[in-house]
Amino acid sequence: MALATLVLGLVLFLGIHTVPAVPPLRAALAGRLGENRYKGLFSAVSGIGLVLIAAGYAYAPRGEQLFAPSVGARHAALLVVPLAFILLAAANMKTHIRQAVRHPMLIGLGLWALVHLLANGHAKATLLFGAFLAYAALDLGSAVARGAVKQFTPQRKYDFMAVGGGIGLALLVLLFHRIVFGVAPVPWAL
Repeated sequence: MALATLVLGLVLFLGIHTVPAVPPLRAALAGRLGENRYKGLFSAVSGIGLVLIAAGYAYAPRGEQLFAPSVGARHAALLVVPLAFILLAAANMKTHIRQAVRHPMLIGLGLWALVHLLANGHAKATLLFGAFLAYAALDLGSAVARGAVKQFTPQRKYDFMAVGGGIGLALLVLLFHRIVFGVAPVPWAL
């Protein structure tokens, strides 16, 4: 049951996030519902999906070990995850990072998912992180093909905010990883 909850959550969360990657579908939905109702529906489905992902992952059995966890990925995660969080933060601000990388949210998500996928290897982790990695890769390919890049004038202050926020969040996640996710990435994590 918990594994089905995880799958349903992934379908809802990642499914609704594919809608913007298909501009005619997004335009049709926004036209039919109105922009505000479309955004409300998008947010509600995303939220429900996230809750189902968290609950499903928490209660699903690990499943069989599909491949050996990579010790190198575990060590790399200490550098890759802060970089991913910096990219995620930069994606929503007028940063030089966003201007240079073009699609920092998808690249950050892909890096986060890849390092977690390789560091685990059991069935439910492979499902979760593999799904996010596949989504990030497909959506990145779609965004590049569509030329989906917004023009803006970057400001250095936002770069500092993205770097500071990304590193700060990474430190908090690292510190509380065991409490929140049940696994300590470093011995001193709570």
